[in-house]
Amino acid sequence: MKKLFAVIAVVALLVGTLCAFAGCDKGGDKIKLVSVELTGEQYGYCVDKNNEDLLGQVNAFLSQIANDGTLDTLYEKYDSTKNASYSSITGIGANVATSEVGIANPLIVATNTDFEPFEYKNGNNICGIDMEIASLLAKYLGKTLVIKDMDFDAVVTSVEQGICHIGMAGLTISNDRAETVTFSKPYYGTTQMIIVRADDTTFDNCTTKEQVEEVLKSLVGKKAGAQSGTTGFYYISGSEDFGFDGFDNIQMNSYESAAFAVTDMINGVIDFVVVDKDPAKAILKKVNI
Repeated sequence: MKKLFAVIAVVALLVGTLCAFAGCDKGGDKIKLVSVELTGEQYGYCVDKNNEDLLGQVNAFLSQIANDGTLDTLYEKYDSTKNASYSSITGIGANVATSEVGIANPLIVATNTDFEPFEYKNGNNICGIDMEIASLLAKYLGKTLVIKDMDFDAVVTSVEQGICHIGMAGLTISNDRAETVTFSKPYYGTTQMIIVRADDTTFDNCTTKEQVEEVLKSLVGKKAGAQSGTTGFYYISGSEDFGFDGFDNIQMNSYESAAFAVTDMINGVIDFVVVDKDPAKAILKKVNI
């Protein structure tokens, strides 16, 4: 009998070891995207309400890079579902000023580098669609680029208070934000989507926004996560400005980034994450290696 127990113990140990290497953990460390678009929104850059000259220059620049194909090239470059060398992108590099001290003619950009593929760090390099546009904009204006990385919630406020010249952070244009800053013309359309664990079947039968929202309304004792101050956060918690009724039956947890929220989801702290479509795809690519 002792020998039998010993054999069973050895087999269990071997199976556990094999599962650790093979990843047979019932999909608990993998994630998937619910393939239903929940909102329709547009990104814009924000400037101080009193800086009409900069607003005009930014809009002229955006028209130029849209017409000459630069925008499309950047979108393709940072499309994590198409670009096999996505992880090797160096963006605008590592030697970017973070303070305007000693710079005679700076363009001070407020951002939050936790929103891949629009702004993020790859090692010491600052990367992302918005950050490359910021670099091109500075050259267009004949200025030196200064990037100030801050909490997402602080981006609009820093522009409103004159601390930074422009906010470039995957900002959804909204009436509430437009009360304190002025937005450029839209440069990108997006939507909110839901990330769940790979073995979660909650939304598997949903093919429309209405079906997803019916499921959300029916949930009991569930927790959601999103980056603080983002559209995804307000989609669940509710926002008159964004036109979201919210879901009172769902506990909403806020995070510094969607990536942190996904980590908590994988660890079982929350049940799903709401985030913009392109950051969602970037997170999936990194997690489901």
